[in-house]
Parts: sequence; structure tokens; C-alpha cells
Amino acid sequence: MSYSLSTLWYERQRFLPGVLAVGFSALLIALQCGLLLGLFSITSIPIDRSQADIWVGHPKVPSVDLGRPIPEAWMSYLAMPEVERFEPYMEGFAYWDKPTGGMELCLVIGTRLGPDALGAINALTPAHRTALAEFGSVVVDAGDLGRLGVKKVGDTAEIVARALPQRVHVVGTVHGMKSLAGPYVFCSIETARHLLKPPPGQTTFILAKCHNKDNAPKVVEKLKAHPHKIAAFTSDTFSFRSRWHWLTKTKAGIALGLAAALGLAVGAVVTSQTLYAATAASLKEYAVLRALGIPRWRMALSVLAQSFWIGVSGIALAVPAIIVLGKLGTQVGAKVDLPWWLWTFAICITMLMALFSGLLALRSLRLVEPVALLR
Repeated sequence: MSYSLSTLWYERQRFLPGVLAVGFSALLIALQCGLLLGLFSITSIPIDRSQADIWVGHPKVPSVDLGRPIPEAWMSYLAMPEVERFEPYMEGFAYWDKPTGGMELCLVIGTRLGPDALGAINALTPAHRTALAEFGSVVVDAGDLGRLGVKKVGDTAEIVARALPQRVHVVGTVHGMKSLAGPYVFCSIETARHLLKPPPGQTTFILAKCHNKDNAPKVVEKLKAHPHKIAAFTSDTFSFRSRWHWLTKTKAGIALGLAAALGLAVGAVVTSQTLYAATAASLKEYAVLRALGIPRWRMALSVLAQSFWIGVSGIALAVPAIIVLGKLGTQVGAKVDLPWWLWTFAICITMLMALFSGLLALRSLRLVEPVALLR
């Protein structure tokens, strides 16, 4: 190991391309996957930013933003000892008729507004909730104002659902609530019913809060056994389901995955060729070791040790770059989600790539023979 480190240090210019290739691969894998996770975490914002432990919806619901009407009477099925309270949740797509001209698809979300409301996102302040109690008032993300054709709080517009335009006015803005499919429009459940015109006695979801969150999976299992085939999910499960739906539907995951795989392949090729060239350039040194009786497998371990340290060096260069670029991307509006398991995955796959490159470079050791010293 010490011999390999000494070789890397004294021949650092020769091994530098391999280190940079490994670092580039780790950077590309982490950022591509982080961008993917950040992009599709937007689709589960209504779940992740609410207080509900359980979401009940239509049996065929694929995602939180694609809910279907269900009877509000289903709330009676949640009358269990484990459940503390429950409430309806209304949402649906509509068209925002921009005052500046044109229309924008939006997702209207109507909830109860009390301090213990389950569906209201935690970004809604007490002032927002008080303002939303006024019929026809809405709150949108500050970053979507231009997209919706409004300039400031207090402006008015119309929302068109079922060919019936209804006037609304913006009473506040939130931050970090931009949607993937269409801008979120938050309002009271009464305003949402007026805008979306659902069938009488229907809602989109039923939310529940358990006395102990650990009991949520137990309640979900009871609801799934119900003869009416109720679709019930814990908040974590429904959040993942929503993200997975959009990931597979849009094929963005495949595109970003191919880009990450391409970076991994480029890194493997460059690293293996760097190690091969460095080993081939040191054939005389290896021939001396062979003449001194050093077995070929010990020399092979030396090459693999070099590939290991190249991987470690490349990752050490990539980690700060990933952190800086991730924060920079978040600041410009491209959310980069870097959970601990993604770091582990990127580091492990990069190290495996570096070691695999070392295995490919071992083919140059076949040329090592003591007789080469006489030439």
C-alpha cells in the first residue's frame, strides 16, 4: 500500500487524468440523481408539508395531484380507536385565466384552515389562514406570480373549471411551493368546492391523524381489508407513490440515469487507460521486482491499490464540488436533494468503478518479464 501511494505521489502528473475522471463520475452521478430526487419531490409537496398520517382516496389514484372524487361519507370508516381525527381534502385541476391574457393550468387545493387542520400546508401562516377564510381568496407561490399573470398580493383573476369562470383574488404568497404540473392554488375547502364544482357529497381525499403515528400502518391495513376496496396509504407511502408515478410517467428518470451511466462509463474508460498507461510505462520497474522474486499477484495488488487511492482522491475532490454546486442549484431554483443514502450510493459505485478500472489495467502486467531488462 505504501509503495502504491509513493508511486502515485511521484507520478502524480501521470495519474491526474484518472483522478479527475473518477471525480467527474462521482460529481455527475450525485448531481444527476440529486436533481432527479429534487425535481420529483415537488410532486409530493401537498403530502410532505401537511400534518396527515393517513391519506384515503379512490382505488385507482396514482398520485396526490391526480385524485378522483370519493364519497365524503367514507370518513365513517376511519372511526377507529387509533384515529384521533379526520377531515375532507379537495383538489382538482382547473384553468387560471390570466389578466394579461391566456390561460394556465393550475391545481386548486382546498383544505380546512384551523391551526390543527390536517391538509393545510405548514407554509400557511395564521395570517394566511385568516385571509383564506374569506370566500374566493387564494394563496399562491411567490415564484408563480408571473406565470399566473398577476403582479402582487391583492390582484384578481378568474379560475375556469367545468366551463364556469369564477373570480378569485390573491391574498398572500408562500415560498418553495412551486408545482411540477401546474401552479398550486391554496384556498379554503368551501372556495375549492365553489371553484371545482364536485358532485354533491364528494371529496377528493380523506385525511386522518392518529394518536400515535406508529399506528398509521395498522389503520391502513384495516382500511385495505374493507369490502369497498378503499385506497389507503400512510403519508410516507403515498409520497413515494406520487414521486414514483411521475418518475416513470415522464421518463425523466431514464434520461438522467443514462446521463449518469454515461459519466460512469467515461470515468471507467479514462481511469483504466490511465492505469494501463502508467503500468505499461513502469514495466522495467515491475520487471526488476519480478527478477527479485516478487510474485506477479503482489504486483497486481499494487495496481489495484493504485486504483483504490485514485478512487479515494477523486471522491475527495468531488465531495466539496457536489456540495457547492448543489447549494448553487438550489439557490437558482433547481432543487438538488442529496440524502445520506445517495451519498453512499455515489461513493460506492464510484469506488467500484475505480477498482474495476484497475482490473482492466492488469492486462499490461502480462508483459512483465525479467528478460526485458536485457533489451
